[in-house]
Amino acid sequence: MIWYVARAGGMLAYLLLTSSVVVGLLLSGRAKLPRWPRFALEDVHRFVGILAGAFIVLHGGALLLDRFVPISLSQLLVPGTDSYRPLAVACGIVAAELLAALAVANHYRRQLPHSVWRRLHYLNFAVWALALVHGLTAGTDAFTTWALLLYAGWAWLVLALLVHRVSLGWGAPQTTERST
Repeated sequence: MIWYVARAGGMLAYLLLTSSVVVGLLLSGRAKLPRWPRFALEDVHRFVGILAGAFIVLHGGALLLDRFVPISLSQLLVPGTDSYRPLAVACGIVAAELLAALAVANHYRRQLPHSVWRRLHYLNFAVWALALVHGLTAGTDAFTTWALLLYAGWAWLVLALLVHRVSLGWGAPQTTERST
């Protein structure tokens, strides 16, 4: 049962993280957005990111509780110390820890110069890429048809939106308002 919680938690964390990246790219890319107010979309972006973090904690917590494949707290927190696919697991650990650091930076966003916060926020792409590599190389479902389709579909969407965003330039977003 715990193994299923760990697998589902990891997959949901990836889907939520990807959803947050997609909404963030839509917000920053001058896309024609639904008729929702911008602040509502920003709140969705923020909430989905927090929810992704919660599912990462669920994923790690379930792995700690699993007795079939025991993992220690140090193996969960220190990249490269787990004997099971050390590089693949390290990608997930680094992604989770970088996401936590970015959450702290986001909490102090108002105290940071906007240009600093913005550059830090770009590291979310590294978090997403590391999470994708982790899922594809450490996940037990990685090579099932449904998982490959899911990873490929979401990766295509993020990359397409990223190419669109880069083609517009990395200048200021569509509004210069600062949100919380």
